[in-house]
Amino acid sequence: MTDISTESAAVRRLWQGLGLPGLVDVHTHFMPDNVLRKVWAHFDALGGYWPITYRDGEQARVARLRGFGVRRYTSLFYAHRPGMAAWLNDWAAGFAAAHPDCLRGATLYPEPSARDYVPAALAAGARVFKAHVQVGGYDPRDPLLDAVWGALADAGVPVVVHCGSGPVPGEHTGPGPFGEVMRRHPELTAVIAHAGSPEYTAFLDLAERYPRVHLDTTMVFTRFTERRAPFPADGYPRLKDLADRVLLGTDYPNIPYPYLEQLDALVGLGLGDDWLRGVLHDNAARLFDL
Repeated sequence: MTDISTESAAVRRLWQGLGLPGLVDVHTHFMPDNVLRKVWAHFDALGGYWPITYRDGEQARVARLRGFGVRRYTSLFYAHRPGMAAWLNDWAAGFAAAHPDCLRGATLYPEPSARDYVPAALAAGARVFKAHVQVGGYDPRDPLLDAVWGALADAGVPVVVHCGSGPVPGEHTGPGPFGEVMRRHPELTAVIAHAGSPEYTAFLDLAERYPRVHLDTTMVFTRFTERRAPFPADGYPRLKDLADRVLLGTDYPNIPYPYLEQLDALVGLGLGDDWLRGVLHDNAARLFDL
């Protein structure tokens, strides 16, 4: 791993050179320790294909983000079975209270109680939700979620949705199912995780169709992802046209390379300093009213 102080200095030079006050990363993961260790065990089981670069304690991970100059970040987590989301949301409330630079998070799952705990989380101050269609193995069109999507749309609170088919397709991944959710709830503020990898073109279409749909950059454009799911060349002009709806995401700490690599990959696109300023800070600052 890159020396911590060296990497922090390089990250800071990048955003300072753009005249920014720091970074806003909308796709970082903090969750209860026992849950995070299960996530890491999943990646470990891949036999070295996906090493966790920042495998250390919670406070060290928080401190490193601050060292990078990340002004705001998220504690994204997700439920994969009934009865899990509500207690994760309770945990997130405590985490955000202890770490004011974290945007308070929440999650959801298609279960009858979602009709109650999602509005409760909104009323208590949740600022971003995470929905993981792939890991959760659920259909986002499930009738149990229809009122939930409606409540989120009405509240204007963003939901980061992993609905692309990368890295492994699921029964309900791809642009079709979540595209139907957007058809039913066109005012939903959705952030498509990983820019919809590998179905980039279809999710660019979705963002162009619905003005509240955003794309996050998580792992996209890096050497790691380009080997398996390269971003299409004809998509770059469209990314520039969507300049105000592309947000920095990294998947920190669960990434198989240094944090700086994501930023360097974005710089390497050559889409201009104004585009970079929006992606690295200004778009999310506006979306979350920071």
